[in-house]
Amino acid sequence: MSVHPPVLLSVYLSIYLSIYLSFSLSIYLSFCLSVYLSVLPSFRPSVRPSVRPSVYLSIYLSIYLSIYLSIYLSTCLSIYLSIYLSICLSVCLSVCLSVSSQVIFIYIAL
Repeated sequence: MSVHPPVLLSVYLSIYLSIYLSFSLSIYLSFCLSVYLSVLPSFRPSVRPSVRPSVYLSIYLSIYLSIYLSIYLSTCLSIYLSIYLSICLSVCLSVCLSVSSQVIFIYIAL
């Protein structure tokens, strides 16, 4: 059983994008959330020390969001890209080939 190249390309792109986005989002979220959560108590001194968010919360949220987004992105992108590449690419190629063959036929006829 052979796999169509558009399906392989869609799987490759979805895995690559999900890994890239999850890695960049985890770094971004861990940095931004840690800065935000460390600065937040200084702006609100009424917050009790026991209620103040910790740095561990930002790390936990960044890891959780990166894992969730990577799974979500990989599944959604693989499904979307496989449908798009298998349907649209085949339709576009067939239209382009039929138009080019007609142009070649007209050119030869002249």
